[in-house]
Amino acid sequence: MKSIDLAVAEVRELNQALHDQASECLEREWEVLNPKGQHNLAVGIDQNLSVEVRGHAGYFCAGMNKKAHITVHGNAGQGVAENMMSGTVRIKGDASQAAGATAQGGLLVIEGNAGARCGISMKGVDIVVKGSVGHMSCFMGQSGRLVVCGDAGEALGDSLYEVRIYVKGEVKSLGADCIAKEMRPEHLEELAELLNRAGIDEDPAQFKRYGSARQLYNFKVDNVSAY
Repeated sequence: MKSIDLAVAEVRELNQALHDQASECLEREWEVLNPKGQHNLAVGIDQNLSVEVRGHAGYFCAGMNKKAHITVHGNAGQGVAENMMSGTVRIKGDASQAAGATAQGGLLVIEGNAGARCGISMKGVDIVVKGSVGHMSCFMGQSGRLVVCGDAGEALGDSLYEVRIYVKGEVKSLGADCIAKEMRPEHLEELAELLNRAGIDEDPAQFKRYGSARQLYNFKVDNVSAY
């Protein structure tokens, strides 16, 4: 395993070393020591690497990730895994707001809680949160799945499109055009597979499903107050 100690190295050096593996992959396993909440850790990786961040990460950790498997052994700041394309990002602690924003693929697992706007404008990513999520999570979510094993804050799924949302706990309120939906056998199977991939032991039958009522896809003057 290749180690980079950010007590002596710069974040730019870390990211450059990880990017260099895309053209000639010499090291598959990496660890980042003393991250101390610095921003932009392990961003833009385009190779099947394993990266262990040994501590807390700041803003936009693992942003634009493609193929890599990144684990943060601590908390993560705003925008973790933003615009992720593929691979896996796992946060052992809590994540701040906008986790998984605009992400188009891969799996984001948050073992603690996530802040406001978790999954905002998500476009195909799967997000599994072991704890709770804040207000306006999945706002304008376009595709993918969001699983919340705890509670959800206000305006869940506001103005969403085709995201499937599964919540085990209480939902403070639903956003515009988001409604509760039937949990059919195929959804139980889908949820079980997601929980298994995330390594979280929960009973799918204890969850409720939410999704779009499809009333705001096209502008209707009668719905003007909901836009």
